Amino acid sequence: MVRTVVLAIGGNAITKPQERGTFEEQMQNIRAAVDPVAGVVAEGHRVVVVHGNGPQVGNLLIKNDLAKEAVPAMPLYVCVSNTQGSLGYALQQQLRAALTRQGLNREVVAYITQVLVDPADPAFQHPTKPVGPFVTEAEAQKIMQATGYKFVEDSGRGWRRVVPSPYPQRIIEGEAIKKALENETVVIAAGGGGIPVIQDASGELHGVDGVIDKDLAAMRLALDTGADVLFLLTGVRRVALNFGRPDQQELDQIPADLARDYLAQGHFPAGSMGPKVAAAIAFLEQGGERVVIGHLAEAAAALRGEAGTAIVS
Repeated sequence: MVRTVVLAIGGNAITKPQERGTFEEQMQNIRAAVDPVAGVVAEGHRVVVVHGNGPQVGNLLIKNDLAKEAVPAMPLYVCVSNTQGSLGYALQQQLRAALTRQGLNREVVAYITQVLVDPADPAFQHPTKPVGPFVTEAEAQKIMQATGYKFVEDSGRGWRRVVPSPYPQRIIEGEAIKKALENETVVIAAGGGGIPVIQDASGELHGVDGVIDKDLAAMRLALDTGADVLFLLTGVRRVALNFGRPDQQELDQIPADLARDYLAQGHFPAGSMGPKVAAAIAFLEQGGERVVIGHLAEAAAALRGEAGTAIVS
């Protein structure tokens, strides 16, 4: 069965925590990531790829601070657009090459994507989205005192800066993306969660500082384009209860109601699996068919029900 699939790849898969974040490193990681995506296309599915940008946009913000006396600093939403361009270019180029290796002649297009948010979203007053590199607590305290930025401890891996993460309401370019999919184009869209924009009384759009969670943006994009499957890619093979403990229990398939209960019980931390499960539940509640959470290398198998965790209505 041909399905429309939205696949979300994290920014940490493109710049790994131990790396400096050079473009060569990013390109190498993307090159390794696209073959499984091409495998999904080869099985006949229409595919949209959404990528994260936490490490990359954080590095741009550091450049802003270091160079602000020489060149004007760019707003956060412009930095998001910059990562859409650079990472979209790399994904577009490498995915085209991977499809060619599979013997497929498909167009690959990266969309600069705007995402409508509510200007009154409480997220703007309570930053929660980690961006940039991991630093020690002492380094975080020093930066906070010097700049007023907010840092938090992130899942035991170190401290990271956090920025507002408003909830996505609508993909502005959703109809154009839908038409591209109908023409068998492989699409890269909503990179970094999309550029957050608000709409004024005249209907004009304006960028606003924030970084939308890429899993929630993928959920919104899947709904707005009528996708059948939302695939949230992770570094683990399956969703698990009691993750990392001796009594860890991997889950093959769970109904949305049970996933909601597990989320409320704290099985899925906010810094790791929590946002993915929350996005899965939201997708299914709003009419989505199926969500798969699993490892990138097993993408095609997971869509066949042979790997990963399926969350269903």
